[in-house]
Amino acid sequence: MTNDHLILISGKSATGKSASLMHMNDPEGIIYLNCENGKKLPFKTKFKEFTITDTQQVYQAFLEAEKMPKVHTIIVDTLTYLMDFYESTKVLTAPPKLTMQAWGNYAQFMKVLMSVYVAKSTKNVVFLAHTSDVYNEGDLVNETIVKVKGSLMNQGIESFFTNVISTKKMPLSVIDNVNSMYTVTPEEEAQGFKYVFQTRLTKDTVNERIRAPMGMWAANETFIDNNLQNVIDRLHEYYK
Repeated sequence: MTNDHLILISGKSATGKSASLMHMNDPEGIIYLNCENGKKLPFKTKFKEFTITDTQQVYQAFLEAEKMPKVHTIIVDTLTYLMDFYESTKVLTAPPKLTMQAWGNYAQFMKVLMSVYVAKSTKNVVFLAHTSDVYNEGDLVNETIVKVKGSLMNQGIESFFTNVISTKKMPLSVIDNVNSMYTVTPEEEAQGFKYVFQTRLTKDTVNERIRAPMGMWAANETFIDNNLQNVIDRLHEYYK
């Protein structure tokens, strides 16, 4: 089973990941799983918010969402902190002789989440994640990736997703595209920069892990407003 409405929004800190949730339709139908120690969103919301205090609660949230017909979207914020939390509470606390097994369970937690709970979900599923610059010794290049530990690092978190979009804070002067999902407000014009989603690779970002199904985004849609609703609408249109 696969979930056609699965998205990974990844980016550096303070590039607009959380802000991209601000204009979601029907916010009462969104389950928001806060994995960042209860950190507040930067705007008022009517999401069904839950602070994750045990990693198993994420599994339970997906099961409960299937019983709630009015829920249309599940957001996990962030996948990075969720995996860090798993490491802190279940790997680093394991007895030394069980450390290797604990790291195996760490990878298995992510694999079960994606292959069972996310794959079976009938909801839109969105993961937010922080990226880091990591040196790839094999290819002798710096890569921008969602950094995790253990065997998942070699596999790459992005490999679980068909849709990986990057958040960027960019000067308006370097964005050269025109499309219906890219608008510049007077405030952004005055500031000279804009928070955007990047949907396609460019020559300057070839070592990032942005990806999408073929034909989902046109060349002139490389940069769009950081509005998650636009991305979900395009996914439904593409897979309809």
